[in-house]
Amino acid sequence: MKITILTIFPEMCEQVLSCSILGRARQAGLIDARAVDIRAYSAEKHRNTDDYPFGGGQGMLMTAQPIADAMKAVCGPDFHGLRVYMGPKGERFSQALAAKLAEAPELVLLCGHYEGVDQRALDHYIDREISIGDYILTGGELPALVLTDAVARLIPGVLGSAESAADESFSASGLLEYPQYTRPRVFEGEEVPEVLLNGNHRAIAQWRREQALLETARKRPELLQAAQLTEKEKEYLEHQGFHV
Repeated sequence: MKITILTIFPEMCEQVLSCSILGRARQAGLIDARAVDIRAYSAEKHRNTDDYPFGGGQGMLMTAQPIADAMKAVCGPDFHGLRVYMGPKGERFSQALAAKLAEAPELVLLCGHYEGVDQRALDHYIDREISIGDYILTGGELPALVLTDAVARLIPGVLGSAESAADESFSASGLLEYPQYTRPRVFEGEEVPEVLLNGNHRAIAQWRREQALLETARKRPELLQAAQLTEKEKEYLEHQGFHV
């Protein structure tokens, strides 16, 4: 999969794209992720990418021309992916949306800055707008990197095991992830649950499912409404004091 981040701070993005799982996935050729400097496409003498908004108001807006030319250069005539603007007015990002975006052959992510982007650039060069939450950041770089990380880890081979993504919070089960433990067996007087030590994989699977149910009921009970629960699991939660 190819992911291109259009930004005026490419060095900020490259730092993250070069590290950890994303960095290894790039080196292995599992993903083609890169940051492209919008300033390089500015027609202004000093490579400006912002100007004052018509009608007055505080702050500056990103101008349409550099964005348009960057999009044209990056996408080309045979582009079949999605062009996404990371903006606060967009649809809320979720695990389900990440899975949907992971099916696209290519993503181009536009990072806004200042007070926003000239609407004409969005109207002509953006397919959908996505927000990572109801709060304001200084730019779209962090949201673009969040989206890139969430999508990339769903690409086969990136995590090394398909089960890694399947078992995590907000996965297909709709539940939060169960608690996990590693060595030492006893830490500050607290011991790892015995069920995880006996080698009974069926019992371990049942314990993990029950713990996932409890974690979700305690922390995000609204998720239970959409989760596919058996009658036995509903009874289990009721017995634990949670109404489903």
